[in-house]
Amino acid sequence: MSDPANRNRGEKARDNRSPGVLKVVQSVLAAALGVQSSRRREEDFSSHSPWPYIIGGVFFTAGFVLVLILIVRAVLAGH
Repeated sequence: MSDPANRNRGEKARDNRSPGVLKVVQSVLAAALGVQSSRRREEDFSSHSPWPYIIGGVFFTAGFVLVLILIVRAVLAGH
């Protein structure tokens, strides 16, 4: 038989794990596009540490700015 108290402890242990890379990437992209579901946002905010999301956001922003710079340079070089 399964003890409900043990089941709750297992769920809490799963909630305290750090998010995987794929989950962080999906959350950062969804947040950047503005299509993040409220359920997923709540999961992200209940995460143990905000650092994976902060680092992911910084990398995404830097990559986005770099892509924009490259596009502008390519367009200006074509004139």
